[in-house]
Amino acid sequence: MSDERQQDERGGAPIGWAASARARRGTGGHAAVTTSLRRPASDGATTQTASSGPGLGQTESRAKPRTAGVDTRTAPVISGVTRSAWFRNSRPIARWPRTYAAILMVTDFLCAVAASIIAIALWPQAVAGFATTNQMYLIGMLLLPLGWGAVLWSNGAYDRRYLGLGTDEFKRVLRASLTVVAVVSFLTLTLKFDASRLGTATALLATLALLLVSRYAARQVLQLCRKRGVCVHRMLLVGSLQDALDVNAVVARNPFAGLTPVGIYLTQGRAAARGAQTPLPLYTSRDRDPVQVVRDLGADTIAVCGSAGSNATDMRRLAWQLEGTGVDLVVAPQLTDIAGPRVHIRPVEGLPLLHVEEPTLSGIGWLTKNLMDRVAAALGLLLLAPLLLTTALLIRVTTPGPVFFRQARVGREGKPFRVWKFRTMYLDAEERLAQLVDQNESDGLLFKMRNDPRITPLGRWLRRTSVDELPQLINVLRGEMSLVGPRPLPAEDGDFLGDVRRRLLVRPGITGLWQVSGRSDLSWDDAVRLDLYYVDNWSLAFDLVIMWRTLSAVIRSRGAY
Repeated sequence: MSDERQQDERGGAPIGWAASARARRGTGGHAAVTTSLRRPASDGATTQTASSGPGLGQTESRAKPRTAGVDTRTAPVISGVTRSAWFRNSRPIARWPRTYAAILMVTDFLCAVAASIIAIALWPQAVAGFATTNQMYLIGMLLLPLGWGAVLWSNGAYDRRYLGLGTDEFKRVLRASLTVVAVVSFLTLTLKFDASRLGTATALLATLALLLVSRYAARQVLQLCRKRGVCVHRMLLVGSLQDALDVNAVVARNPFAGLTPVGIYLTQGRAAARGAQTPLPLYTSRDRDPVQVVRDLGADTIAVCGSAGSNATDMRRLAWQLEGTGVDLVVAPQLTDIAGPRVHIRPVEGLPLLHVEEPTLSGIGWLTKNLMDRVAAALGLLLLAPLLLTTALLIRVTTPGPVFFRQARVGREGKPFRVWKFRTMYLDAEERLAQLVDQNESDGLLFKMRNDPRITPLGRWLRRTSVDELPQLINVLRGEMSLVGPRPLPAEDGDFLGDVRRRLLVRPGITGLWQVSGRSDLSWDDAVRLDLYYVDNWSLAFDLVIMWRTLSAVIRSRGAY
């Protein structure tokens, strides 16, 4: 900070952060503000001039750095104002989404073709002896891939905003598939098409199954690429330093989301971040305007964080200036840890109001969850009986003591119950705990030790495979636990203070977000945050997603010890 100019210590842009940089006079060195907020020597890479036109100014730059796979085009300008939506070239800056969407189109088409071939092979004749009907049957099977692809496209199944993240992509595939099934069924009945219903049903079901499998496989490949830092959206965070850092922390928790912040554009000037050390380079309106920074960084997304989006004029002008550049404009409001289905936009006189629904902790959905838990627990105990009996026998043979370990836990609304687990420790584990307290690798109410000497050799295998948790199906059958929920903690009701008590609004679960997100590798704060997120955003679909992810977590054994 010693060499920082006095004029750079001002607060910010009182006229508006989106236009302040363009309104300044003159040129100069405009290198990025470093993380220590010292201005580096100008490298002459960028210069800018203000436009004399009204509203948004024009930005010129020379020797702009380019990023592989990135197009740094600018928006066409008419009298100082960017072109309207119907003139813009909507091709995105990042090229990988187009390539990925094209690959999905080809694989979806091949899936439908393969399903049609399977149906024709299994049911070669619609009606024996009727050549015309057979011909129509074959034509219908050949047209199915084209029609299915068109319906997928019309339902946004190739929209880059939904690819590779969340469940929206699969929902759109399912919605398109149901549309195709409905249309085919309607045409078959109304046109009295005497094709084989078994053949038609085979083609439809096989296409849907192959589509879902191929989409899942494509997402796994995409996530592997994102883990290596490719196929990501490069994002500039715009807002105050704290708001931007909060968004950066949330995004960093999920590298598979494909969002990579590459810089922070401060709307409050450098003085607000004086002396701060940040993981990203900082920029202010004294350097360049946000659009110029995005171009120089090769980014394809601007994320307006927190209160920075409250200035309607700046937001509108920024959106105008981004027309034709292919840069996405997103707003990151201060609604972290609230699932998308709970947030609805209700426009009132041009004002988009974000309505946050209450968590669903009762009603039909809750009754369905309880019924599903009981039925699944009963079936699980029946089907897993051989494994449970074998495990019990091995525990009895290898170490002295009882087969099961039962411990008091806190359930819904603070009601205590005794959890069932296979015993994985020696009998003197409780007595030896006092000697190991100083070696606790966890915080909060939990004791975790990666190489706990109290665990038996068989117990290590049981924990690594999560077989020791299977007896908790008894608790689920008795209504004390759920298949999915917060983890049951071995503590008294009085130990739950503050926000932690909110976990008691639902039944604890055999699995949950904590298990599929790292289990014992998580800190106490992260475990509580995940549990509270589940409580506030529970749904049947969310439960199914967690149970699916549990299979992968058990196979990897990450955090299981």
